[in-house]
Amino acid sequence: MSHKTTTEEGGNIIIEALPYGFDGLPEPLSSLRKKLYIKAKQEPRFRFYALYDRIYRKDVLAAAWQQVASNKGAPGVDGISIEDIQNSSEGVEAFLAEIHEDLKHKNYKPQAVCRVMIPKANGGKRPLGIPTIRDRVVQTAAMLILEPIFEADFLDCSHGFRPKRNAHQALDAIKQGLERGKTAVYDADLKGYFDSIPHDKLIKCVEMRVSDRSVLKLIRMWLRAPVQEGKNPPTHKQSRTGTPQGGVISPLLANIYLHWLDKKFSMKDGPAQFANAELIRYADDFVILVRYMRSQVTDWIEATVEDWLGLTINREKTKVFDLSENGTRLDFLGYSFRYDKSRHGRNKRYLNLFVSEASCKRRRGKVSDLLGPHTSFVPIPELVDTLNLQLAGWKSYFRKGYPRKAFRKLNNYTRGKVVKHLQRRSQRPYRPPQGITWYQHLYKNLGLIQL
Repeated sequence: MSHKTTTEEGGNIIIEALPYGFDGLPEPLSSLRKKLYIKAKQEPRFRFYALYDRIYRKDVLAAAWQQVASNKGAPGVDGISIEDIQNSSEGVEAFLAEIHEDLKHKNYKPQAVCRVMIPKANGGKRPLGIPTIRDRVVQTAAMLILEPIFEADFLDCSHGFRPKRNAHQALDAIKQGLERGKTAVYDADLKGYFDSIPHDKLIKCVEMRVSDRSVLKLIRMWLRAPVQEGKNPPTHKQSRTGTPQGGVISPLLANIYLHWLDKKFSMKDGPAQFANAELIRYADDFVILVRYMRSQVTDWIEATVEDWLGLTINREKTKVFDLSENGTRLDFLGYSFRYDKSRHGRNKRYLNLFVSEASCKRRRGKVSDLLGPHTSFVPIPELVDTLNLQLAGWKSYFRKGYPRKAFRKLNNYTRGKVVKHLQRRSQRPYRPPQGITWYQHLYKNLGLIQL
């Protein structure tokens, strides 16, 4: 959602529409966030100097706790879980009161971040940093205060980890750009973006809007928090670059840094002006669309990203191509764009948006894992409910474009896997009730959903 503004004669900016995300919070906090947003929108050069005391406000910490608790998540290096805090004799109130006092008297120091490796879509592994619950609450409190300030600056080309912004809007922006004839594509891949953001440059970006030294110190402490790896024995490494994936405030900091790519892109000497190019970014994934991809555009991208921002473009995964060429495909956020031959005309083609093969493969893998031998003792209704929840979420995300073929294939695969799972659950052969087909049994009797 764009932030609509109008200007009166006196130069005052009236906010006609505030971004979603300021609602759903207690009224005093929601009102504070709106005021911060409006102030930042009205005065683009204003630097906020009194924010720290707002971060440790009791209502802000309480709202932060609610968000952390609702997201659940694993404990950090201290081993303390959300349930441990809720079930403790002191309770959540004492937990938050201690954080309040530590922040107020500036005794707060973050603990190490627990690093674990999680599978990536391409088969590799991605480092995930897990702060302690205590640190997650403080980071969330800081995010609640800082987000509206920077949200006032962010441009429409940025779609990831923002209020009322999502992947579908990024896909719509790409579709619209392609339909305008901008079929030359620079599909960028940044190497280890979250782990490679230069701390000094990131802090300077934050300082463009925040002059409160206590807030800046908080952010520096989170950036420099040691990373703990392994358990027997654990090892600690000092972070010199990057912001850990898994940290609550990391997506906001990552957007703050790449906002300057968005901004420079649209300036007089940027591709938006000299090549009429369009940038669509979702966190660190971005594509650039233009009618003709000249070296002037690619040289600008590489110089800006690598020389100016100090990041690294993964040359092996970054692709430059023209989507109008037969068989060429753009994969972005789990979808594929491709121009296919229309069935309604010999020489006509249409822009096909469909589920990428990589996304289909990942989902088949998750269905297979869920129906593996280790779930043979899970009650069938419970297993079907879990499977339905996953399938419904997948269907909701991949509803855009032309997903019917992918849905049909996944239905067939899921049916086969469920039948095999049921047949191996016991020594006796599992069969549907007499007069009922497998198809009817799965969908009517067991309640399996179809995509």
